[in-house]
Amino acid sequence: MPTDVEATTRARLRALRVQRGWSLDDLAARAGLSASTISRIETGKRTIGLDVLVPLTRALAVRLDELVAADDTDDVVIRPAPAKHEGLTVWTLSRPGSAATVIKMRLRPTRREPEPQVHPGHDWMFVLDGEVALTLGERHIAIHAGEAAEFSTMMPHAVAAVGGPAEVIMIFDRDGKRSHLATST
Repeated sequence: MPTDVEATTRARLRALRVQRGWSLDDLAARAGLSASTISRIETGKRTIGLDVLVPLTRALAVRLDELVAADDTDDVVIRPAPAKHEGLTVWTLSRPGSAATVIKMRLRPTRREPEPQVHPGHDWMFVLDGEVALTLGERHIAIHAGEAAEFSTMMPHAVAAVGGPAEVIMIFDRDGKRSHLATST
Protein backbone atom coordinates (compact mmCIF):
# COMPACT_ATOMS: atom_id res chain seq x y z
CA MET A 1 0.00 0.00 0.00
CA PRO A 2 1.50 3.39 -0.95
CA THR A 3 2.49 5.83 1.77
CA ASP A 4 0.99 9.30 2.06
CA VAL A 5 4.22 10.76 0.65
CA GLU A 6 3.95 8.49 -2.40
CA ALA A 7 0.30 9.41 -2.97
CA THR A 8 1.10 13.11 -2.59
CA THR A 9 4.06 12.79 -4.97
CA ARG A 10 1.90 11.05 -7.59
CA ALA A 11 -0.78 13.74 -7.28
CA ARG A 12 1.79 16.54 -7.55
CA LEU A 13 3.41 14.93 -10.57
CA ARG A 14 0.11 14.70 -12.42
CA ALA A 15 -0.98 18.20 -11.34
CA LEU A 16 2.30 19.75 -12.56
CA ARG A 17 2.02 17.95 -15.90
CA VAL A 18 -1.62 18.99 -16.39
CA GLN A 19 -0.93 22.57 -15.24
CA ARG A 20 1.66 22.91 -18.00
CA GLY A 21 -0.80 21.52 -20.54
CA TRP A 22 1.46 18.54 -21.26
CA SER A 23 0.28 15.12 -22.31
CA LEU A 24 1.98 12.00 -21.01
CA ASP A 25 3.92 11.91 -24.29
CA ASP A 26 5.05 15.53 -23.83
CA LEU A 27 6.44 14.87 -20.34
CA ALA A 28 7.93 11.57 -21.46
CA ALA A 29 9.86 13.25 -24.28
CA ARG A 30 11.17 15.95 -21.93
CA ALA A 31 12.16 13.46 -19.22
CA GLY A 32 13.55 10.73 -21.46
CA LEU A 33 11.07 8.21 -20.09
CA SER A 34 8.21 6.31 -21.69
CA ALA A 35 4.67 7.64 -21.48
CA SER A 36 3.53 4.29 -20.08
CA THR A 37 6.07 4.56 -17.24
CA ILE A 38 4.76 8.01 -16.30
CA SER A 39 1.16 6.79 -16.53
CA ARG A 40 1.94 3.83 -14.24
CA ILE A 41 3.65 6.15 -11.75
CA GLU A 42 0.70 8.57 -11.72
CA THR A 43 -1.82 5.74 -11.23
CA GLY A 44 0.19 3.92 -8.55
CA LYS A 45 0.97 0.87 -10.67
CA ARG A 46 4.72 1.50 -10.53
CA THR A 47 6.94 2.37 -7.60
CA ILE A 48 8.55 5.77 -7.55
CA GLY A 49 12.33 5.61 -7.50
CA LEU A 50 15.19 8.03 -8.01
CA ASP A 51 15.69 6.57 -11.48
CA VAL A 52 12.45 8.30 -12.56
CA LEU A 53 12.20 11.13 -10.02
CA VAL A 54 15.40 12.86 -11.10
CA PRO A 55 14.52 13.10 -14.82
CA LEU A 56 10.93 14.08 -13.96
CA THR A 57 11.99 16.93 -11.66
CA ARG A 58 14.40 18.20 -14.30
CA ALA A 59 11.73 18.08 -17.00
CA LEU A 60 9.19 19.82 -14.75
CA ALA A 61 11.78 22.36 -13.49
CA VAL A 62 11.03 21.68 -9.82
CA ARG A 63 13.29 20.63 -6.98
CA LEU A 64 13.11 17.03 -5.80
CA ASP A 65 12.08 18.08 -2.29
CA GLU A 66 9.17 20.10 -3.72
CA LEU A 67 7.85 17.02 -5.50
CA VAL A 68 8.29 14.46 -2.72
CA ALA A 69 7.86 16.52 0.47
CA ALA A 70 5.29 15.22 2.90
CA ASP A 71 2.00 17.09 2.79
CA ASP A 72 2.45 19.10 5.98
CA THR A 73 -1.14 20.15 6.61
CA ASP A 74 -0.58 20.75 10.33
CA ASP A 75 1.45 23.93 9.92
CA VAL A 76 -0.13 26.09 7.24
CA VAL A 77 0.25 29.32 9.19
CA ILE A 78 3.28 31.43 8.34
CA ARG A 79 4.51 33.72 11.10
CA PRO A 80 6.57 36.37 9.34
CA ALA A 81 9.16 38.31 11.27
CA PRO A 82 10.00 41.88 10.26
CA ALA A 83 13.41 42.61 8.77
CA LYS A 84 14.46 46.24 8.69
CA HIS A 85 16.54 47.68 5.89
CA GLU A 86 17.32 51.22 4.76
CA GLY A 87 13.96 53.02 4.68
CA LEU A 88 11.82 49.88 4.72
CA THR A 89 10.58 46.94 6.75
CA VAL A 90 9.98 43.60 5.02
CA TRP A 91 7.88 40.61 6.08
CA THR A 92 8.24 37.44 3.95
CA LEU A 93 4.76 35.94 3.62
CA SER A 94 5.64 32.80 1.64
CA ARG A 95 7.60 29.71 2.52
CA PRO A 96 11.18 29.17 1.38
CA GLY A 97 11.22 27.30 -1.92
CA SER A 98 7.83 28.58 -3.09
CA ALA A 99 7.49 29.21 -6.83
CA ALA A 100 6.85 32.88 -6.05
CA THR A 101 7.95 34.96 -3.10
CA VAL A 102 5.35 37.16 -1.46
CA ILE A 103 6.42 40.00 0.81
CA LYS A 104 4.77 42.86 2.65
CA MET A 105 6.82 46.05 2.74
CA ARG A 106 6.43 49.20 4.77
CA LEU A 107 8.24 51.97 2.90
CA ARG A 108 9.20 55.30 4.42
CA PRO A 109 9.93 58.34 2.29
CA THR A 110 13.64 58.98 1.86
CA ARG A 111 15.54 62.02 0.64
CA ARG A 112 17.34 59.92 -1.93
CA GLU A 113 15.51 58.39 -4.89
CA PRO A 114 16.07 54.64 -5.09
CA GLU A 115 18.39 53.43 -7.82
CA PRO A 116 16.39 51.65 -10.57
CA GLN A 117 17.22 47.98 -11.03
CA VAL A 118 17.10 45.74 -14.09
CA HIS A 119 17.00 41.95 -13.94
CA PRO A 120 15.15 39.02 -15.52
CA GLY A 121 11.70 38.37 -14.13
CA HIS A 122 8.32 39.83 -13.37
CA ASP A 123 7.00 41.73 -10.32
CA TRP A 124 3.49 42.35 -9.05
CA MET A 125 2.60 44.96 -6.45
CA PHE A 126 -0.56 45.93 -4.52
CA VAL A 127 -0.64 49.10 -2.41
CA LEU A 128 -2.36 48.47 0.93
CA ASP A 129 -1.92 51.94 2.41
CA GLY A 130 -0.43 55.26 1.31
CA GLU A 131 0.97 56.13 -2.09
CA VAL A 132 4.03 54.89 -3.91
CA ALA A 133 5.90 56.16 -6.93
CA LEU A 134 6.80 53.41 -9.37
CA THR A 135 9.62 54.34 -11.70
CA LEU A 136 9.60 52.32 -14.94
CA GLY A 137 12.29 53.56 -17.28
CA GLU A 138 11.56 57.26 -17.79
CA ARG A 139 7.98 57.00 -16.48
CA HIS A 140 6.96 57.91 -12.91
CA ILE A 141 3.62 56.36 -11.99
CA ALA A 142 1.65 57.17 -8.83
CA ILE A 143 -0.02 54.10 -7.33
CA HIS A 144 -2.51 54.68 -4.52
CA ALA A 145 -4.00 52.39 -1.86
CA GLY A 146 -6.20 49.77 -3.51
CA GLU A 147 -4.33 49.88 -6.82
CA ALA A 148 -1.95 47.31 -8.27
CA ALA A 149 0.85 47.18 -10.84
CA GLU A 150 2.44 44.37 -12.83
CA PHE A 151 5.60 44.85 -14.87
CA SER A 152 8.58 43.20 -16.50
CA THR A 153 11.71 43.71 -14.46
CA MET A 154 13.80 44.04 -17.60
CA MET A 155 12.60 47.66 -17.54
CA PRO A 156 14.64 49.78 -15.07
CA HIS A 157 12.36 50.01 -12.02
CA ALA A 158 12.21 51.36 -8.48
CA VAL A 159 9.52 51.91 -5.84
CA ALA A 160 9.40 54.72 -3.26
CA ALA A 161 6.88 55.98 -0.70
CA VAL A 162 5.34 59.39 -1.45
CA GLY A 163 4.27 61.90 1.22
CA GLY A 164 4.39 59.44 4.11
CA PRO A 165 4.73 55.75 4.91
CA ALA A 166 3.21 53.25 2.49
CA GLU A 167 2.52 49.54 2.77
CA VAL A 168 2.59 47.22 -0.23
CA ILE A 169 2.34 43.53 -0.99
CA MET A 170 4.83 42.43 -3.64
CA ILE A 171 5.10 39.14 -5.48
CA PHE A 172 8.37 38.17 -7.11
CA ASP A 173 8.95 35.26 -9.42
CA ARG A 174 12.16 33.30 -8.77
CA ASP A 175 14.33 35.77 -10.73
CA GLY A 176 12.81 38.74 -8.90
CA LYS A 177 13.32 37.06 -5.54
CA ARG A 178 17.02 36.54 -6.23
CA SER A 179 17.51 40.14 -7.33
CA HIS A 180 15.34 42.05 -4.88
CA LEU A 181 15.88 40.12 -1.68
CA ALA A 182 19.62 39.76 -2.28
CA THR A 183 19.96 43.56 -2.55
CA SER A 184 17.68 44.21 0.45
CA THR A 185 19.83 42.31 2.94
